[in-house]
Formats: sequence, structure tokens, C-alpha cells
Amino acid sequence: MLSDRKKLCETITDIALKAGEKILSIYNEDFDVSLKGDQSPVTEADVAAEKIIIDGLLKATPEIPILAEESVAGGHIPDLSGGTFWLVDPLDGTKEFVHKRGEFTVNIALIENGRPTMGVINVPAKDITYFAFAEGEAWMFNGADTPTRISARTAPANGLTVVASRSHRTPETDAYIAKFEVAELVSAGSSLKLCLLAEGKADLYPRLGRTMEWDIGAGQAILEAAGGSVETLEGAPLRYGKDGYDNPDFVAKGK
Repeated sequence: MLSDRKKLCETITDIALKAGEKILSIYNEDFDVSLKGDQSPVTEADVAAEKIIIDGLLKATPEIPILAEESVAGGHIPDLSGGTFWLVDPLDGTKEFVHKRGEFTVNIALIENGRPTMGVINVPAKDITYFAFAEGEAWMFNGADTPTRISARTAPANGLTVVASRSHRTPETDAYIAKFEVAELVSAGSSLKLCLLAEGKADLYPRLGRTMEWDIGAGQAILEAAGGSVETLEGAPLRYGKDGYDNPDFVAKGK
């Protein structure tokens, strides 16, 4: 199945779109919000979307284990020793979802040997989808439009467009940003920040603060396929399958 990466990515994109449709149906109604053990919010949309994604992935690639945020929170930890697994955040940006800001996403990534090699991000409230399955093969589409190839840009000489978290910005992040000549600072939620870099609308996204692997994997796959990078503060590639699934501080860049 992995030999036909484009076809597999199309299948995963369809799964993400179905999950996004379910999320949007709940978003447009009243819904309850609960708190998980780490005090992060969770809604019925997170749970329903994750079930759609897991069912779809099991049907498409039953041989590949799935590491999914809500399943992990429920104590289900798959065996990832084979080095290849799906990484799922069914609703990234739950705070944006709860506050009706629209900046939430469905994230699905394929991890191979510690690196994200395929990624799909659906933005239900904006009807936009990003996907990538190989170097130079980063794409996006809006609604039923034909997909268009996207590419990260070279930083302009007149200053950087920097994106930062809307809900999780830290003083350390602000101190890092202050090192650069910044033409514009954009606040955004969820993995949309990585997508802005991938489509050449921003240049730098520093994240000095806690994130989990499922928050970043799909966005990293898309950004790297578009010519950008995601690295630790020491300049090492961000790796996956780590104990506890926490990420170190990182910086995402365009070209």
C-alpha cells in the first residue's frame, strides 16, 4: 500500500474530510466541554472525529498502528517499535473550536523511521485542505476546487512575517521573536501556523512551550514537502515516536 503514496494520500485526505464534516456539524450546534487529566479541553467532536479517522485508517492500512490523541488520553498506547505509524490529532485547536474562532484542524500524519513523510490537514470551518506525500508534493484545495501546488518562500529582505500561537504564546517565544527584524506578527491557532509557512504566507514560527507529536506531525510533513523545515533550537530535525510524545521547543521556517 505504501508503494502508491499519492493514492494513499488521497484516501487519507478523504478520511480527514469526513472527520471535518462531523466536527463542523457539532460546531454549528450546542456542545459540552470536558477537561482531560492535563486540564486541556475535549468535546464530543474530538471523540467522534477520532473514531471516524481510526475506522478509516484501519480499513485502509490495517497493518499500520495508530497513535491518536484521545486514545492515548484513554490509556491506549500502541506498539510503535516497527517504526511506521499513523499520528492523529482529530481536532487540533480545541480552544479555538470552543470559542468559535474557526481556527481548528484535523491532522493526520504518516511517520516512518521517526520522520513525518505524509500529512493531511483539513480546516473544516474554512473548507480548506492541505496535503503532502513526497518532497515537492505539497498541495492545497478549497472546497471542490482543483488542488494547487504550494511552496514555502524565501524570507523577504524587508522583514519576516512571523506566526505565533493564539492560545499558547509564552514570554520565551516573544523573546525569541525579538531577535529578528519582523515586518508582521500574525496570531493563529492550531496547525494553521505551519500551513501559512508551507503556502508562502509567512516565514517563521517559533514554538517555545509544550506541544505533542500529534500537534505537529502533519504540519511538518506538509511544510517540509513545500521546502521548509522544522527543527529543534539546536538545529536538529524534530523526531517522532519519543517517550511520552512531548516535543522539545522548535522553530519552523520557510526556505
